[in-house]
Amino acid sequence: MQVLNLCACAPEGFFAKVQAPDVTPSNPDSSETAADVPRLIWSGMTHVGRFRQNNEDSFLALTYDANEVRYLGKIGESSMQAGDFVFAVSDGMGGAKSGEFASRMVVQQVMRLMPRSYKLAAQGLSSGFGDVLEEICLKVHEEISKMGRVYAECHGMGATLSLACFTPEVMHFAHVGDSRIYYLPQGGKLVQVTEDHTHVGWLRRQGKLNEREARTHPGRNRLDQALGAGQQIVRPHIGSVRHQRGDRFLLCSDGITDALWDFRVEEHLRAPADDKPRAFKVVEHAVSESGRDNCTAICVEVV
Repeated sequence: MQVLNLCACAPEGFFAKVQAPDVTPSNPDSSETAADVPRLIWSGMTHVGRFRQNNEDSFLALTYDANEVRYLGKIGESSMQAGDFVFAVSDGMGGAKSGEFASRMVVQQVMRLMPRSYKLAAQGLSSGFGDVLEEICLKVHEEISKMGRVYAECHGMGATLSLACFTPEVMHFAHVGDSRIYYLPQGGKLVQVTEDHTHVGWLRRQGKLNEREARTHPGRNRLDQALGAGQQIVRPHIGSVRHQRGDRFLLCSDGITDALWDFRVEEHLRAPADDKPRAFKVVEHAVSESGRDNCTAICVEVV
């Protein structure tokens, strides 16, 4: 694994069981054939949980190029020759339904802003992805903060964001809050790629808490950073992971990680594929184990 530190559900009607189209390159002399380009297999699911009235989680799955953005289904498979792929999870917070609104606002803003990054990649400027992703986070933060200032019912609303953008060789990510991105390399061990923006997360990274202590710490859910939520300054965690065939990724909200230990997450990612999509099984397991919070997961495999 190479990690380079450089510092969503759309409304349900948008999702159907569809497969993104494979697109043949317009350049017939290109030495890169369809067989050379990795494919992605993905699945996504969200559940309100067993005790909450509203689902404040949102997730997003889309593919895009320089010309258009296309929503993906909850499950699917496609060659990355067709364009870049974006998956995102956001967990909203706030009174009434403002948390639900905040997370949906996050994924809609991501959908609007992401295509710019494709132009950078097409020009061979992949190093600029970090700047683009940081700018997206800051613009989303600005929009949510503005809503909180203008509308009393949105006062204090905020959201997390864990976003993964897949190009044929690299997964670029942007992250704010305590949703997570996990990475299971082919033949390797599970890695939490993103850093929880909590004091407890910092203590764990410093080796002052183990996983058991972190899971029971009274301050584990207090965020140091979020999009909106009255935060003046946001410093997104931006980075990238060079992937290869056989690698698997999980994006999830804290409803999943509050319910499942890391070794359970790894078991789900290692398990062979069957008739039920991987993300569906992760969410169902989390709801059955806890269900105190909304549970959202996106699983992505490079093949």
